[in-house]
Amino acid sequence: MNAENLVSRVWNFCHMLRDDGVSYGDYLEQITYLIFLKMADEYSRPPWGRDVGIPEAYNWQSLKARKGAELEGHYIELLRELGQARGMLGQIFTKAQNKIQDPAKLARLIQLIDDETWVMLDAEVKGDMYEGLLERNAQDTKSGAGQYFTPRPLIRAMVECVQPQPEKTICDPACGTGGFFLAAYDYIKAHHMAEMTAEQKQALKHHTFYGNEIVPSARRMCLMNLFLHNIGDIGDEPTISPTDALLAEQPRKHDYVLANPPFGKKSTLTITNEAGEQAREEFEYNRQDFWATTSNKQLNFVQHIRTLLKEHGQAAVVVPDNVLFEGGAGETVRRKLMETTELHTILRLPTGIFYAHGVKANVLFFDGRPGRAEPWTDAVWFYDYRTNIHHTLKKKPLRDEHLREFIECYKPGARHQRQATWSEDNPDGRWRCYSREEIFKRDKTSLDIFWLRDQSLGDLDNLPEPDEIAEEIIENLEAGLESFRGVLSELQAER
Repeated sequence: MNAENLVSRVWNFCHMLRDDGVSYGDYLEQITYLIFLKMADEYSRPPWGRDVGIPEAYNWQSLKARKGAELEGHYIELLRELGQARGMLGQIFTKAQNKIQDPAKLARLIQLIDDETWVMLDAEVKGDMYEGLLERNAQDTKSGAGQYFTPRPLIRAMVECVQPQPEKTICDPACGTGGFFLAAYDYIKAHHMAEMTAEQKQALKHHTFYGNEIVPSARRMCLMNLFLHNIGDIGDEPTISPTDALLAEQPRKHDYVLANPPFGKKSTLTITNEAGEQAREEFEYNRQDFWATTSNKQLNFVQHIRTLLKEHGQAAVVVPDNVLFEGGAGETVRRKLMETTELHTILRLPTGIFYAHGVKANVLFFDGRPGRAEPWTDAVWFYDYRTNIHHTLKKKPLRDEHLREFIECYKPGARHQRQATWSEDNPDGRWRCYSREEIFKRDKTSLDIFWLRDQSLGDLDNLPEPDEIAEEIIENLEAGLESFRGVLSELQAER
């Protein structure tokens, strides 16, 4: 069975559960628990015969043997007990709860999963199936799950530019459901697996991917996503930490950092005030290894990612526009980043590609460098994939081919051979270089640079289709409402 058919079978059952008030995210969590238990049961049998660490009283067969209220009570007890186990088992089931209130429907879901022999399915099929479920969950905009789901074509383009190699470590300090890890894993498999030694394959499986994810449900799905893609094992201690990556400097340095830190400008903490009401309070990370102390979450992530890099490590990180132009701490961070690392490339992204509405984002590519007095960044190359570009999630989603020209201009592995497509003779070229001196002369050392003429302002013949315009208007209105909610939240916190 291919992944698409498997996704359809598993997902169709969700529509029945929606009538009972089970959200897509809750459904996906229950799927995670049950598939893990079924695979553990399969691994415990011949020819594998592994000790998977699950007590007989709480294994897959114990679920199959019960019906009705007895099944529901046993399932609740099983989730609680397995959440106290060690290793990946306990991490998958940490704070797990039963969200399926109808025991008959729980029994049907168990039967649906029992019909497949999951261990025998190819890792790509299992992995693609779970990725498909995650993407469908991200499309449920009301749940907010989209904030943990970076468009896969963008992730693949970033990975192709960085070209991760075997026996290196890859980090994502805000890893969500693990999209960057999987794309890097697929890249290494496609380009190096044929010549890799057994030791290198083991290192890829167990000692390559490290990250943080503070949202329990997203971390649970990340661990399961990796496991289904054959990364890690049931007995492994997970390398995805539940702690806030920004709290302290990490002792381990990495060869690659690939990340899309959470959107939202301010770092906030939920507190209970004197009246017993919950409120959100801004806070700043006071770290000696940061260039600037600020409550701007994205600026803190940029500073943190710089500290994660080995001396010649490579970073590719998605950031919102404010990181490119904000004054104060923003100017300090941009200038220091250009001085202490080689910030060599910025990809300007269009709206309409993220599940969070109206996001204006960019990808920063920079490489770690040893300390020296002279700035490391000589020039920054910009690719403008925003001006006159129209994407929508439904009608015109981002696809791999849309970023192909950028990758060709980037010249992975041969950056010294780059050639600009922009010139005075070709003012519509999207690929252009600015020297360090030009950037340092700009107000606040701004990297918010555009040069292409916006054709939508005067070219009526090239307007998008009416439904695309309507969808873009709705997206902008929703983005504006989200901004107002942010302002209101900050005002209430100050009050």
